[in-house]
Amino acid sequence: MGYVGVKFVFNSGEAQNEILMALLGELEYESFEELDNGLLAYIQETFFNEESLNDLTEQLVAMDFSYSFEKIEDKNWNEVWESNYPAVTIGGDCHVRAPFHEPNTEVKYEIVIEPQMSFGTAHHETTAMILEYILKHEFVDEAVLDMGCGTGVLSILAAMKGAKTIEAIDIDEWAYKNSLENVKRNGFPDIKVIQGSAFDLDGKSFSVVFANINRNILLKDMKAYVDCMTLNSRIYFSGFYESDLAVIREEAENLGLSFISHKVKNNWTAAYFEKK
Repeated sequence: MGYVGVKFVFNSGEAQNEILMALLGELEYESFEELDNGLLAYIQETFFNEESLNDLTEQLVAMDFSYSFEKIEDKNWNEVWESNYPAVTIGGDCHVRAPFHEPNTEVKYEIVIEPQMSFGTAHHETTAMILEYILKHEFVDEAVLDMGCGTGVLSILAAMKGAKTIEAIDIDEWAYKNSLENVKRNGFPDIKVIQGSAFDLDGKSFSVVFANINRNILLKDMKAYVDCMTLNSRIYFSGFYESDLAVIREEAENLGLSFISHKVKNNWTAAYFEKK
């Protein structure tokens, strides 16, 4: 599955990336890289619509920005990542690195990720916050669902913490293939990796769910997640902004979930709920 990269440049005044990212999230853009004078945004080619970009430009004419875009062909992204992908330590106990980094023998959990085109390297705030939640909670004998698994990093840490079964699902072919590689690379070939969506959840049950996707998908598929959660289970949402927490919480509570806590980093938010 290909991606389209869109570069937004503010022609005058201060870059207003937070507003732009929030609006692009509504249009299914998945990942962002902030620039000094603008923003790089990435969207699956299937969802890309130039007319929507023109409409956005007209709505935000006061911001005075221009944009350009290009299709990102399926290719090996290792060279790109190797040049700008440092290792990262989460919560003092979890070290996420690429194969070309030196091992870290001082941490309890070390995860080796070769991200390629998949998002979820622990550098992004959303992934990092879910990893923090995983580090703080018990997973022994849990049945885990990882929706929008990306690189599989969340599944791998849950396995390291003793999860009994794990199912990792992503609609993107690159993410699916990359997760398969990463779970094997870290010694957890029993993690079941599926290329699919919420439609693949019928008849399944889990005691823990990770859903690190985006606001629109979370709201659309939340009922499917809740329907496959057992009693006294828990779910961790991320992939949305702090301004979206109210609507995420409202939908979750309408579906019978109890809000427990949330985290915020650079306006990105993760939220933890339980099904009593």
